Amino acid sequence: MTTIGMRRLAAVACAGVLALASACGTDSGSDDGAKAGAQQGGFTAPDIPMQQSIGDGEGEVDILAWPGYAEDGSTDKSIDWVTPFEKQTGCQANVKYFGTSDEAVQLMKTGEYDVVSASGDATLRLIAGGQVAPVNTDLLTNYADIEDFLKGQQFNSVDGQMYGVPHGWGANLLMYNTDVVKPAPTSWSAVFDDASTYAGKVTAYDSPIYIADAALYLMTHEPDLGIKDPYALDQDQLAAAVDLLKKQKENVSEYWSDYLKEVQAFKTGDSVIGTTWQVIASVAEGEGAKVAAILPEEGSTGWSDTWMVGAKAAHPNCAYEWMNWITGPEVQAQVAEYFGEAPANGKACDYTSDKTFCDTYHVTDAAYADQIHYWTTPISQCLDGRTDVTCTDYGDWTTAWTEIKG
Repeated sequence: MTTIGMRRLAAVACAGVLALASACGTDSGSDDGAKAGAQQGGFTAPDIPMQQSIGDGEGEVDILAWPGYAEDGSTDKSIDWVTPFEKQTGCQANVKYFGTSDEAVQLMKTGEYDVVSASGDATLRLIAGGQVAPVNTDLLTNYADIEDFLKGQQFNSVDGQMYGVPHGWGANLLMYNTDVVKPAPTSWSAVFDDASTYAGKVTAYDSPIYIADAALYLMTHEPDLGIKDPYALDQDQLAAAVDLLKKQKENVSEYWSDYLKEVQAFKTGDSVIGTTWQVIASVAEGEGAKVAAILPEEGSTGWSDTWMVGAKAAHPNCAYEWMNWITGPEVQAQVAEYFGEAPANGKACDYTSDKTFCDTYHVTDAAYADQIHYWTTPISQCLDGRTDVTCTDYGDWTTAWTEIKG
């Protein structure tokens, strides 16, 4: 597969519920959108109208995207799915890349972008802040072909209403040096309770969202804590996850956010075990590192990116045209292989240049995907439905992460 290119550049960052934005093209008729909408785990969606039809294109579309999601041939002449989109729709694509989810949220707050590829740690912020509108999936020609296990998730919908169309996804895996780590691990215990076995050689993802990995481990191994959702932690549950991560830190060689640095660490032996993505494992193996990657028995965290329409989009028709284009099977295949992730449209498997790609990335494997707890923004309203406690939000997680790393 195509492995070297522009990929996800950095981890998720601080979160917070942002100010409400007005709806695109119409008046919601409410001065307080936060009081309208439907409930989801205590979360209320603003009352922002949904587009009912796709009219004539406006001639351009302002796209906010992860690097690698909207390639126009300028990085590599052979990698271009933007130019054909422009020719077919007449919508000139004005693409701006962002490096973190926090940056994407801040940019969407300006109201200057029509469509954004938001990861699960940003989507609830955008919905709650009124930066994005509900999406009319009846207008999306490829929506029926999107894998069902990516629809109606707590990070891309509220009370059954989709706020975007799934684009690509992946799991956070456990990678290990097959020459050093024996027997082969099956559990995240290898980097938590048993991390001292590989003292100074353990690596972990450098982001507050990594706290969810510890919470997921505790869900299985310390059930008395009562964790039901790794993104819904009360103060005591967060404290337990922080304590686990502080103990892990004693054995960590480095925290990574740059996938090429993790590849290098496994090649040199500076790291022998830790969290990774499939694309990193594939690159490392292709460059001669003795590695394997697994989905541990506890399951894993992971990401699922969603194309969302700006509530103040100046070019909503072209935004829908873009969502139709980017979720088509041929384009999905191109993006998935270039970026290194599973495409949301399973029919993309008919178009991948590497015929083993979809097996490697478990593209249509619902049972595999069911083991993934996709990144979701922690908010004070507990996402597991509890109403008798206040949950910690991403600001709390960011403070905790600073404390963990010291």
